Amino acid sequence: MIGRKNAGRASPLLLVLLAFGFFIATYNLLILVMHKGNRSDAGELHDPIVSRPDELRGAGGPKFHVALTATDAPYSKWQCRIMYYWYKKMKDVPGSDMGDPLPEGLDRGYIVLNRPWAFVQWLEKATIEEEYILMAEPDHIFVNPLPNLAHGDHPAAFPFFYIKPAENEKIMRKYYPEEMGPVTNVDPIGNSPVIIKKSILEKIAPTWMNVSLRMKDDPETDKAFGWVLEMYGYAVASALHGVRHILRKDFMLQGELTYGKIGEWRFDKRSHLRGPPPRNLSLPPPGVPESVVRLVKAVNEASANIPNWDTQ
Repeated sequence: MIGRKNAGRASPLLLVLLAFGFFIATYNLLILVMHKGNRSDAGELHDPIVSRPDELRGAGGPKFHVALTATDAPYSKWQCRIMYYWYKKMKDVPGSDMGDPLPEGLDRGYIVLNRPWAFVQWLEKATIEEEYILMAEPDHIFVNPLPNLAHGDHPAAFPFFYIKPAENEKIMRKYYPEEMGPVTNVDPIGNSPVIIKKSILEKIAPTWMNVSLRMKDDPETDKAFGWVLEMYGYAVASALHGVRHILRKDFMLQGELTYGKIGEWRFDKRSHLRGPPPRNLSLPPPGVPESVVRLVKAVNEASANIPNWDTQ
């Protein structure tokens, strides 16, 4: 949360504001955050299996490449433009480990199920100088420089509360057999946000694609996992390759799901499927979490500075 105090000092937001569907009183807001400094009041966040060594905390890491998957729909385009605006603004700020973007012309548009296939093709054809990759999405906004949260062969990921491999063991065993170990080996994650070594993603991506397609072809799995099916596909593929992620709860702040609810003030990205939202969105009323205000201001700054905002 922006503005949170640690030992009497404000904790600087280091990363990204995500997801534009949120509401006053009831809102859906995701914020990628990582707090520096003294954390004695909150304690350290550890992955149950893998933790980040103390000597590496706060240290600069290898550069990582930012890979953005998107479609060519207007709804996706305007989110990509905002995300790219903040990427350029934060990439060279001290503390950032973000690498350079792909050369112009290598971007592609894919629907969600095609995301792993997009990565398979991209990894085969693109020249990527950085050793690590951040898998990002159009509704990510960088508001501060992002360090490399991965540690060697251990990728960094955010644990989603709605990805529950252990509670879906019967279905999971169709793709992760008992001889591979307990279902708890499957991390409760999706592919984004994830910072991962390029060489490891090259191994996972084809499996991720095949598992996702198998899940989609299975009516029971498709019904159970719905719109997060591809996220389960990535989690299972990683486990099949023996890859465990550093689970960073401070990597992202996730709000409650509020589908179908409208509060006193509203901004929903899904209301702008055919084109971008207008410039200079109204700010939410007093009492709203500072993170929501920060998000609206970030959208407004980007739209005010992006050329031809209303026509692209």
